[in-house]
Amino acid sequence: MGMIFDETYRPFFERAQAEGVYDRQFGDVEVQLTAVATRTGTRAEKYRADAGDRIHPFTSHAGDDSVDQMLADGVDFACVATPDDRHFEAAKKILSTGVHLLVEKPSVLSLSQLDELQTLAQENNVLAKIVYHKLLDPDHKKLRTLVHDDVLSHVNSGYCTLLEPKSISGGQFAEWITGRNPGTYVAVHYIKLIDYSFGGRLKTIAATGQRGLVGPADGPTWDSCQMRMIYEYDSGREAAFDIHTSWVTPDNFPGYVEQEVQFRFDNGLWNGHSRKRGVEVTVEDKTPISIKNSMNNHYNGTFLEPWGERSQRGYGIEVIERFVRELAYVEFAGPPSERESRLTKTRNLAYNDVAADRQVVAAVQALEAILASQHQGRPDCVVRVNDPAGGLVLFQPGNAEPDVLYAPPV
Repeated sequence: MGMIFDETYRPFFERAQAEGVYDRQFGDVEVQLTAVATRTGTRAEKYRADAGDRIHPFTSHAGDDSVDQMLADGVDFACVATPDDRHFEAAKKILSTGVHLLVEKPSVLSLSQLDELQTLAQENNVLAKIVYHKLLDPDHKKLRTLVHDDVLSHVNSGYCTLLEPKSISGGQFAEWITGRNPGTYVAVHYIKLIDYSFGGRLKTIAATGQRGLVGPADGPTWDSCQMRMIYEYDSGREAAFDIHTSWVTPDNFPGYVEQEVQFRFDNGLWNGHSRKRGVEVTVEDKTPISIKNSMNNHYNGTFLEPWGERSQRGYGIEVIERFVRELAYVEFAGPPSERESRLTKTRNLAYNDVAADRQVVAAVQALEAILASQHQGRPDCVVRVNDPAGGLVLFQPGNAEPDVLYAPPV
C-alpha cells in the first residue's frame, strides 16, 4: 500500500465505492475493497483513518502470512503491488486459491515463474493480468495506431529513456532497493511497448550499468543501466532498441521523471518527450521540489472539475479499471455456460495477459543475469533467445561454455 497504491489503486477503489462500475454487457457491478495484506499494517491503518467512508470497510492483515489471511477472507480478485522481486510468491498463492490476479510490472523475473503462473491461471479458470499502464498513454496508443494501420512502416531502431530522481531510490524504495536495478523496474514499460507495438521475435539482449551512488561501487545495487534488444521480423530484417534508465537524477530536476522515446521507421520518425508535451509551472518556494515544474497530467492528476467535483484520473488509474471491466465481462456478461468462451476471449488480450508476456520476461531475466555477471567480475555478456543451446542462453566473453538460463523455447 505504498506509492503505486496511493496513485492508482486508491483513486480507483474510492470512485468504484461511490459509483460502481457499469457497462451494458454486464450491468451495474459493485467493487468493494474487502481486504489488504501488507508487511506491517501501518499504511493500511493510516489509510483507513484518512479515507473514512470514501472506502468500503476492509480487513487489514499484516505479517509473513498476510496474503494467506487476505485470501481466507474470500476475495474475487487480488492486486499485487509489492516490490518486483516479491511478485511471484504472492501471485502464486492468489492463483492457486482460484482468485483472479492483477500484478504490477514486471509480472515476474524469470520464464520458469511465468510458466507456473500461466499454468495455475489455466488450471483454476481465472485471469492473470499485468499492469502495463504506459500502453494506455495517449501518445503510445497513437504510435501503435499508426503502426497497426501501416502509416508508419517497419521500425528500424529505437531509443527510450526514463530517469527518476534520487528521492525514489534513496527514499521511497530504500527499504527494498538492495540488489535491484532501475532497468527491471521501469525499462520493462518500454520493453512491453516495443514488443506489443511492433511484434517480431526477440533475438539478443545486451546490457551494462553503473554503481556507486545508491550502493557500493562493487555491490549488486545499480544506479542506472542501459540495455539493447535486437528483434527480427517476418521480412528477415532486424531492428535494435536501446533503453536507458536511472533513479539517481538530482531531486531538483524539473520533472517527476524524464521520459523520452524515438523510433525510426522506413518512412518516418516518431519522437515523444514527457516534458515537451506537457506544461511548465513555477510557484515561489514550492517548485521544483514539493511541486515539479513539469507534470504529467495524463498519467495521474487531481482536478477540480468545471462542475465543481474533485476527481483524480489518468491512464495510470484507467488501466486498473480496465482490468475490473474485463473481469466483470468474464463473470457477468452472459450465462455461466458461456463463461469459458468469455474467459478465452479476455485471455487473448495480448496487452496485459501473462500468456503474452514471454518475450518481455525473457528480456527482464536476461538483463538481471547480465548485471549479475557484471557484478561478479564478468562484464560484456550477451543473452541470445532461442539459441541452439536453449531458449535463453547467456554467453560470457572468454568462456566457451554458455550458461542456459531457460531451456525450453521462449
